[in-house]
Amino acid sequence: MTAEAPLGGRSVLVTGATRGIGRAVAERLADEGARLHLLARSADEVGRLAERTGGRAWPCDLADDVDAWSVAESLQEVLGGPPDAVVNAAGAFDLAPLADTSVARFDAVVAVNLRGPFLVMRALLPAMLRRGAGRIVNVGSVAGRRPLPGNAAYGASKYGLRGLHEVLVEEVRGTGVTASLVEPSATDTSLWDELAPDERDDLPSRSAMLDPADVAEVVLFVLTRPATVQVPLVQIERG
Repeated sequence: MTAEAPLGGRSVLVTGATRGIGRAVAERLADEGARLHLLARSADEVGRLAERTGGRAWPCDLADDVDAWSVAESLQEVLGGPPDAVVNAAGAFDLAPLADTSVARFDAVVAVNLRGPFLVMRALLPAMLRRGAGRIVNVGSVAGRRPLPGNAAYGASKYGLRGLHEVLVEEVRGTGVTASLVEPSATDTSLWDELAPDERDDLPSRSAMLDPADVAEVVLFVLTRPATVQVPLVQIERG
């Protein structure tokens, strides 16, 4: 990090910060001088990451309304307002046909992938609008634009996130707040571990997946555009 780091001094909230894409984003933004606020369920893990990146840990379960709202209020008290940017990277994954997806599992995936980002944005967006500045980056998925067998819960949550995001883009035009949706194809994170994709013909091999660091580079790109530039959508695939 140098004095010219593009995110030097800017406060960024990263949700899902201890796993996969969220962790890669946190580490990359730390390299570029961001003042990180890291949100994840595990207090121990998010505490260790905060120590390593110089950020602040916010243990929180986004499926818990009271917990999420309390953290958002406390964060704004600490900062004296909303963060300069938010990266909604928390995610839950499920792979099962609709006929085999339980109501409980469907609700759990939607709670993290769709309701969680809504709660974060609902808690912080009003203050961003009053300030007339802020960036929101939502991490979607190829499953939010392409129907994939076995993705009943996950696809519904990511299609929903895309719809929520597209409404947000229209609502923040001309306000100084920008919103971006980053939609990566399959990305090699621990979410795939139990599925053993290299042993199956119906899933991409891990060598064909994006690296979380690749997605983090795209998030960094979006966050470092001029304040007058909005990047509504970035779709990325492994080359």
